Amino acid sequence: MRNVKDLVQKINKLKKEKNAIVLGHCYQNIEIDEVADYVGDSLQLSRLASQTEADIIVFAGVYFMAETAKILSPNKKVLLPKIDSGCRMADMIDLNQLKDFKAMYPNLPVVCYVNSSADVKSEADICCTSANAVQIVQSLNVPKILFAPDKYLGTYVANQLPNTEVVTYPGYCPTHLNILVEDVEKMKKQYPNAKVLAHPECQQAVTNLADYIGSTTGIMKYAKESQEKEFIIVTEKGVVDRLNRDCTDKKFYLVSNKAVCPNMKKNTLDDILYVLETEENEIIINEEIAKRARQSIEKMIAINV
Repeated sequence: MRNVKDLVQKINKLKKEKNAIVLGHCYQNIEIDEVADYVGDSLQLSRLASQTEADIIVFAGVYFMAETAKILSPNKKVLLPKIDSGCRMADMIDLNQLKDFKAMYPNLPVVCYVNSSADVKSEADICCTSANAVQIVQSLNVPKILFAPDKYLGTYVANQLPNTEVVTYPGYCPTHLNILVEDVEKMKKQYPNAKVLAHPECQQAVTNLADYIGSTTGIMKYAKESQEKEFIIVTEKGVVDRLNRDCTDKKFYLVSNKAVCPNMKKNTLDDILYVLETEENEIIINEEIAKRARQSIEKMIAINV
């Protein structure tokens, strides 16, 4: 039987010995927080890691997140505990598919959600997150843009900016797509006093029922700062786990037991210990691709500091 306390001690010891840090996305199994130096959204974590003096970054997340950490910290060794923990949304578009999408709509700027591969980021004009997508598109000040890969986040942006035509690539997050209108309606009937907090990766019919729409970090911040005491959380289960831990005076209800990302749950403490011991599963990115991808990310950061 695995001893969590023993694993935590071994990981923390190796972190000191190897000058390593662990990043934990807030969709991860909550035990990861026991060893994580930072917990949060993917881009926020990569930016924080780039500002440290660490030699090794262990990213408890999915593949594109570890790639982003490598892009922003090219001189650091980035390790992914489970090398097969991909993102099903990111896998819906590759470099050639983005080039084909661009060819269908020549001369339009491409806004790329950070939930994408380094290759795809390298072909975009600018990146965005779920928190700043509206601001980034607005900053371009053009009548029409291409948005990839998430059609639901793109639709959300279009609804916020009626003077901008947003042509969306047909990608999506399967976990958020699992959340149905009837799930939200059922929970609202069951908990009539609860505020509904939803992620913009959900279908528009779902976000239409929300009291607040925002990124993972935005949802957690809203819930923590709100005077309300009950919340229906319309995103991945990891958010509910952390809110229940951090806000014991409030009640949080997961909208559906299908709101669980299987790839996000792959990483374990055992995996983190293993990659720290062996330094396997290192993320390597072609230098030219990394350079161009970094430019897309830095353009976003310059606008949305």
